[in-house]
Amino acid sequence: MDDAELEKIRKARLEQLKAQGGAGKASGGGIPGGGEQAQRQQQEAEARQAMLNQILQPEAADRLGRIRLVKEQRATEVENRLLMLAQSGQLRQKVTEEQLKELLNAVAETKEEEKIVVSRRKGWADDDDDDLFDL
Repeated sequence: MDDAELEKIRKARLEQLKAQGGAGKASGGGIPGGGEQAQRQQQEAEARQAMLNQILQPEAADRLGRIRLVKEQRATEVENRLLMLAQSGQLRQKVTEEQLKELLNAVAETKEEEKIVVSRRKGWADDDDDDLFDL
């Protein structure tokens, strides 16, 4: 899809949301202002996706989408880093799949792994307590 097609889709979706928002207000249902907030979040998500489409090659975007299916938090972190790099002017060209892999490895290395520590209470049958019953 090119930018013109995406813009047409966005406009159609925006009109659809406006129509739904107007119908909800006329019927008196829903939370006041809730439709505006949902619409704003939708617009922000669309703007974010449009920026990502501009800075990612299709293969890299597909990989990021697959990562989102498995680890949504990691995909969000990578997206945030990509957007930050783009806004600061550090990206000179579209990000390739290989560059995305490098960025994923960098995010994975900086992320601390969670550790699970199991502490067990001593039970009545522990060997350490056997010497207490010697007569």
